[in-house]
Amino acid sequence: MGGNGDGETTVTAVEAFDGVERIAVLRGGGLGDLMFAYPGLIALRATYPQATITLLGTELQRQLVEGRPGPIDAVWVLDGEPGLRDTPEQAEFFARARAQNFDLAVQLHGGGKNSNPFLLALGAAHTVGSATDDAPPLERTLPYVYYQHEMIRSLEVAALAGASPQVLEPELTVLESEARAGRDIVGEAPGPLLIVHPGATDPRRRWPNGHWIDVAVSAVSAGWQVIVVGGPEDREDGASIAAGARDRLTAAQGEQVRTLAGELTLPQLLGVFTRAEVVAGNDSGPRHLAAAVGAKTVGVYWVGNALNASPLSRARHRVLMSWVTRCPVCGIDITQVGWTAERCAHDPSIVAEVSPVTVWSAVLELAEG
Repeated sequence: MGGNGDGETTVTAVEAFDGVERIAVLRGGGLGDLMFAYPGLIALRATYPQATITLLGTELQRQLVEGRPGPIDAVWVLDGEPGLRDTPEQAEFFARARAQNFDLAVQLHGGGKNSNPFLLALGAAHTVGSATDDAPPLERTLPYVYYQHEMIRSLEVAALAGASPQVLEPELTVLESEARAGRDIVGEAPGPLLIVHPGATDPRRRWPNGHWIDVAVSAVSAGWQVIVVGGPEDREDGASIAAGARDRLTAAQGEQVRTLAGELTLPQLLGVFTRAEVVAGNDSGPRHLAAAVGAKTVGVYWVGNALNASPLSRARHRVLMSWVTRCPVCGIDITQVGWTAERCAHDPSIVAEVSPVTVWSAVLELAEG
């Protein structure tokens, strides 16, 4: 990190490593986690254009990356979360990695207590990444502070390898086959399309279905089409939102609301996002993907998650935050972070205080702007 002369701090790269031809980047988790890492990956690609970049990630990440232009050349699918395990499968994995002779290994997978030993076992000539106090340091290490935006964190880690920022937010190329699938699925709608994604891994991050119904009714009443999307786990919520909206609309208007939750492949989902006027959703992987393919998005966030994961720009995005700091059921402080957090057993929505009127107003503002 360095200063600009006015007291402000910017991401500044140190000297790049010499002779880097093979790079391994560790970033497991979901598709949203990969999107957080993309600015750092793009910076590494620009600094080491001759190098092969191998992502050590998940099967879903492999499905997104393979065959798509971008900073990643290959994906090795991990067997579970990164960490050292005394298994024949992991021994074989590390033998394969050491035979690859990675010149640089980059840890973008959190605080490093488990992931840094995993990274060091790859046998790379150079290592960079983040670390908490209880994690082993790498050759160049960034202190891991929980409340930091993940995309900026990825850029700071990449800067340890001499890579300067190229973009602040992820950018994904949409394949023609995906765009064609989106056109086929959406069809020629009579009005603009609002896509709603009601899911989230943590149930506390889910905006109530009744609020999504209010937004869908407002949209259709204003001449929009509404499509609810999500994974198989979102089928029930998608059906509930679509049915609830239809109950408050005329029969003709009700035809403009449908749910495709649990029905779309990943390529189809990306294509559908390109047809949207606006995508509205919780803090979730699909919202991050929508933003990466160029969609305008409205995100409903708990304030702590917004600090780490909300879009940085506002030309195409709006971030609507809930400022709840205690569990609505038992009152426990929910601002404690990472490994220090006391997780109560309650799962009420902590974003319900964001109003449907506010979300619909943000949708209109983006559409008109």
